[in-house]
Amino acid sequence: MKRILTATAIGALMTTSAFAMHHLSVSAEDQDVSGGTVTATEINTTQDGWLVVHRTGEDMKPGPVVGHAWIKEGKNENVSADLDEDVASGDMLMLMVHGEDGGMKKGEFEYTLGAKEDGPIKEDGKLIMKVITAK
Repeated sequence: MKRILTATAIGALMTTSAFAMHHLSVSAEDQDVSGGTVTATEINTTQDGWLVVHRTGEDMKPGPVVGHAWIKEGKNENVSADLDEDVASGDMLMLMVHGEDGGMKKGEFEYTLGAKEDGPIKEDGKLIMKVITAK
């Protein structure tokens, strides 16, 4: 019995370690945003933070923020962000994971383009994001 508990404990530690090293990600598809929201089907993150919707273009650089939604550490499914302005069919949107770091108020989105407050999370120096096209 003791070996089973030890093996179980080791398995739990390995699972925890695997999650800590798990690839951070945002999954989303091109979608109709005429209802004023955009949805990420799945987000994996190692901390509480934000799904942030940036405008982008062919250069794939994050532009102005047009929406955001709160996310929790771990796996988040079907996260919808309200859009703060109209997005036309054909517009490209960058759905990006931001942290909840450096701001004055926890749970309040304080990021502005280029700021450090509630800024982007990176893995291996790369932004955690997915670009979609509005339909």
